[in-house]
Amino acid sequence: MPEVWFVTGGARSGKSSYGERLAANLGAPVTYVATLEPLDDEMRARIARHRGQRPSAWRTVESPRAPIEAARAAPAGDTILLDCLSVWVSNRLLDLGTEAPTPASIDALEGALTEETRALLDVLAARTGTSIIVSNEVGAGLVPEYALGRAYRDLLGRVNQQVAQRAARAWLLVAGRALELPPLDQ
Repeated sequence: MPEVWFVTGGARSGKSSYGERLAANLGAPVTYVATLEPLDDEMRARIARHRGQRPSAWRTVESPRAPIEAARAAPAGDTILLDCLSVWVSNRLLDLGTEAPTPASIDALEGALTEETRALLDVLAARTGTSIIVSNEVGAGLVPEYALGRAYRDLLGRVNQQVAQRAARAWLLVAGRALELPPLDQ
């Protein structure tokens, strides 16, 4: 039975590696949906390092803004590993093209992200393979000083909640250790 699993944690918590281990242990072919764009040398090096760590048999689809289409295009039965929602939300927020987005533009983006996340989860739930979604947990730190940072924290927090509510299983990574989160009371 297809399931959506959710892996979250702070920066460098081990969430991506954990998601990769989960995907590898399922034994099905893997389609890795990457959202990071190679915008500078550091990002290109990071992408190359991540690619080198993944099994060569995994199919990689670079989809910084369209994870729904990438999920639809994945072969039936593949495990989908989407890494990560936090970069996808950041890409969408930065597409607004300003350091101080207006409340109206943030509200419009929130509505769009809510609908797109619902559509993504619907596509993943209709598949025959398990899907694993990775995202950063950004709500446990300080309140960001700038409006753009606060908007990002709020948008990603809402998207993460939406995914966690639909996920059959969820883990929080802390210092490389996975804590499985209890299921929601339905």
